[in-house]
Amino acid sequence: MDIRNIIKRPIITEKAAVLKEKSNKYTFVVDKDANKFQIKQAVESLFGVKVKNVHTSIYAGKSKRVGARSGYKSDWKKAIVKLGDGQEIQMSDEA
Repeated sequence: MDIRNIIKRPIITEKAAVLKEKSNKYTFVVDKDANKFQIKQAVESLFGVKVKNVHTSIYAGKSKRVGARSGYKSDWKKAIVKLGDGQEIQMSDEA
């Protein structure tokens, strides 16, 4: 698996911002098949930081309905990455 395909995007929410400020943890949406070791390697190589640990959780897709049509959102995986002391990831808030 290619390192650039493991991390899909950062999660930018109020809860993620609090985790970042209080305990130096960053939250990402990652590939569902990636394991903790692969996620750690991807973050370290892409951002040039030292990762202490990785916590992951898989979320089941929910059913959605638009008018008469119904379908499902995809399953996805979230990774919370804790960095070493003094480490920081620069993320732009421009959207």
